[in-house]
Amino acid sequence: MKKLSVLFAAVMMVVSVGMAKAQKIATLDVVGVLNAMPEKKKADTDLKAYLDVKQAEIKKKADAGQAKLKQYSEEAPKKSADENKAREGELAKLQEEIQQMNDKAQKDFVAKQDLAYEPIEKKLNEAVSKVAKANGYDYIMDANSAAFVFKGGPDATAAVKKELNIQ
Repeated sequence: MKKLSVLFAAVMMVVSVGMAKAQKIATLDVVGVLNAMPEKKKADTDLKAYLDVKQAEIKKKADAGQAKLKQYSEEAPKKSADENKAREGELAKLQEEIQQMNDKAQKDFVAKQDLAYEPIEKKLNEAVSKVAKANGYDYIMDANSAAFVFKGGPDATAAVKKELNIQ
């Protein structure tokens, strides 16, 4: 029985030593790397252009609605109650169309953004994995994360940028 206790204690020591091995952790400035990637810069430019076009379309429709509202407001005293009620319905319909355009533009923008950023994120993740394996990092954490308590350890940002061939 005593031999079994000694054997158990020895096994526990070996397991503890194995678990106590220090894990290599590095930090990475994810935002800095992403903003330095030419693909991300192009995607941002394309998305901004798309958004500007959609906003211009919505503004044009809204401006037309404002002009109609002004016209109808000025003419209201000269029109019958039925005509004014019909015009109110027309303005409400126009306002609903503008809201629908806005909602669709937002939904389309999010879909376009997801589609544009997916290959960029994949490329970044592949580079991070290569750097982690090459340098023996067990974890690479985002240096910009607010959840960080301690930001020590090596910084993998330069290695990931080198892997992506960016500066």
